[in-house]
Parts: sequence; C-alpha cells; structure tokens
Amino acid sequence: MPRKNIRKAPHSPRFTALIKQVDKETPLEPAAAIAKVKETATAKFPESIDLAIRLGIDPRKGEQNVRGITSLPHGTGKVRKVAVLAKGDMAAQAEAAGADTVGGDELIAKIQAGFKDFDVVLATEEMAPQIGKIGRLLGPRTPNKRNGTITNNIGAAVKEIKGATRAEYRADKAGVVHMAIGKVNFTPEQIEENFRVALNAVLKAKPAGAKGKYIESITLSSTMGPGVPVDTAAASKLAV
Repeated sequence: MPRKNIRKAPHSPRFTALIKQVDKETPLEPAAAIAKVKETATAKFPESIDLAIRLGIDPRKGEQNVRGITSLPHGTGKVRKVAVLAKGDMAAQAEAAGADTVGGDELIAKIQAGFKDFDVVLATEEMAPQIGKIGRLLGPRTPNKRNGTITNNIGAAVKEIKGATRAEYRADKAGVVHMAIGKVNFTPEQIEENFRVALNAVLKAKPAGAKGKYIESITLSSTMGPGVPVDTAAASKLAV
C-alpha cells in the first residue's frame, strides 16, 4: 500500500512570531543567547532552559559514547522524586537525605507490581545484582555506575538530586547532548554559570577517539521557545 503523506502540524501563531525574532544563521555569544532565550520565553509558566550540544563523534562506536553527570551551581530548578534501593544503614542514610521511597527486596517487588511514582532510581552496590529483575520496567531510569546512580555515597547522591543540582548528560543516536540548565526565572548570571559548568563537563568528557571538531554546534532554548544558536568559540572560552 502507498504510504500516506503525513503533514506536520503548523506552528502556533505565538511560536511563529517568536521564530522571527531569532536569526538562525548568526550565533550569539553566551550572554546574548541567554538574554534572547529569556526574551522569547512567553509561556504562562517558568519554562526550563535546555542546552543542546551537537558533538563531532560517531555515536555508533561505544568508545565514543559521551555520558556522565555534573553538579550545576544553581541547580536545574526541577524537583524530582527519588526512589532508593538500599538496606540497613544505607537505607537510613537515604531516608535522612530526603529520598521519597526507600526499600530493598520489598521495593523491587513493589516496582514489579507496577509502582512508578518516581523520577530517578538510585541503588547501593549491595543492591546492584538485583537490578536486573526490574531493568526492563525501569528502562532509561535503570541505575548504573557510569552515571553515578549505583553508589554507596547514597546520602550525597540523594541530596544532589533532591536539591536539583545534579544534571545527567548523554549523547543520543545523533551525537547530541541535551541538558536542562535552569529555568527562565533564574538570573542571567545564574544561567550563564550553569551553562559554563555544563559545557565544561561535556568538554572534559571528549573521547580519545573523537577526531576533528568536537563541539560542532550549541543551541539554547526554552521549553516552548525557539532554539537560539550560540557561538561555539566564545562558549568554549567561557567554559575554560
């Protein structure tokens, strides 16, 4: 059967007007790009600010996978529910740090039964062998050592996430890293400092096998706003 032509829904008049305020061919210095993102964030709620970095990597090669965590000085502005797989003293530490749900085998059984009231799952090293029982159910939220969600420093990890300072990043199949770096109601200085720290983390994560230009493009945008191109040279100098 012939494939039907699927038309994309047209942008709203609001978004169309905002797009006209951004010159896609002229990257801005970080401070100017941040100002433009705040200017074009016209939704009736505090929109998040997303940092998108296109990398010169081959995401098909495992050794060029870029992922990790960093701590943003002013946080992301997002409040997340944290579930922790832990027992004994580690469980007590997680509870004291503010975890929303804590448990061992009983929490695994609860998740197997359909419990989903969490945004992030942490696990102690003792509980790591049990994660396979619920990996399929957790999907991308499955704890792993590479992004710091399997750790015995459980109290600090919970505090970072509940305090919204921890930001995880990972290059997708197109080699693009997305990271939330704040809200539009943050001050320009707070957003710029978070931007600097986030970009610095990605720069430090450059794979040894990556050849040529590593940072190909940088874009900042709000949840409901257009993407604003950022000058990569100026941004890289800021991140040093």
